[in-house]
Amino acid sequence: MGRADCTAYLIPMKINPAATAFLFPGQGSQFVGMGRELAEAVPVARSTFEQADDLLGYPLSELCWNGPEEQLNQTEHTQPALLTHAVAALRSAKEQFPELTMASTAGHSLGQFSALVAAGALSFSDALFAVRERALAMKAAGEAQPGGMVAVLGLELEAVETVCAGASQQAEGGVWVANDNCPGQVVISGDEAALELAAERLHEAGARKVVRLAVSIAAHSPLMQVAQARLNEALNSVTIRGPEVHVIGNVGAAPLPTRAAIIEDLQSQLTSRVRWTESIKLMLASGIDTFIEIGSGSVLTGLLKRIDRSATRITIDTPETWDRI
Repeated sequence: MGRADCTAYLIPMKINPAATAFLFPGQGSQFVGMGRELAEAVPVARSTFEQADDLLGYPLSELCWNGPEEQLNQTEHTQPALLTHAVAALRSAKEQFPELTMASTAGHSLGQFSALVAAGALSFSDALFAVRERALAMKAAGEAQPGGMVAVLGLELEAVETVCAGASQQAEGGVWVANDNCPGQVVISGDEAALELAAERLHEAGARKVVRLAVSIAAHSPLMQVAQARLNEALNSVTIRGPEVHVIGNVGAAPLPTRAAIIEDLQSQLTSRVRWTESIKLMLASGIDTFIEIGSGSVLTGLLKRIDRSATRITIDTPETWDRI
């Protein structure tokens, strides 16, 4: 069947929606070419990118599809790009499979906005506005209070927390756990001096790898406090509703059943860790056994494999991935 016929291509469902969660990736999953194949094949995907171009006032789609990479990797472009690709993939999948539903949804950091769109709590246009403001606020915070982030592999969360606490006491500034991604993979954020000391101590503590990330901000740490006012203003200016399905928040690793709970979690997310391991475990405990990652890449299904290898892992990105449903 040719590309022109893709939107009529129906595949029998192989999943139980009552035991299914949708996952949405965050910053770091972007790549040049993201969404291009989907937009070429599916009109609703192309129209989603066109909508983003119009709302943002610049050709985000061209940046996603053709780069340059260094520009796509700039926070103010990366965050709207990931949201747009996720929503384009979601809309395409829903058009292909009208019966495709979920019991829960969650997004990693920025991906929480995509999850809220999927849950009917936030429109795409409002989410895009909020995400753009969030990205610009985070960029400004990084310029006002420079910092960095380090990925730590091969140590458990408690050991990383102990090292961060010690480094914060002994070095100028502070360093904190930013992401609890899965067992053996933690990301820390902080001021340069404390971050460097923590990296040294983590090596000494037996970490398999300690990798400096290519960012100049200390996301999910108190250094992001500078961005808080702008994010709060953006969230207060958009329409947020109670979700139609369970949305699991990053900050508390708990459901967000109301507008107030959603706003509180999104506001706190800037300066708080992403409790991803706990979020996934909560969904597993509620009976979820199938996780569908929608959007760019397969980072989250990779983390899921480290949390629970028995769970079914599916990614939806291009039309070629639809036969996994």
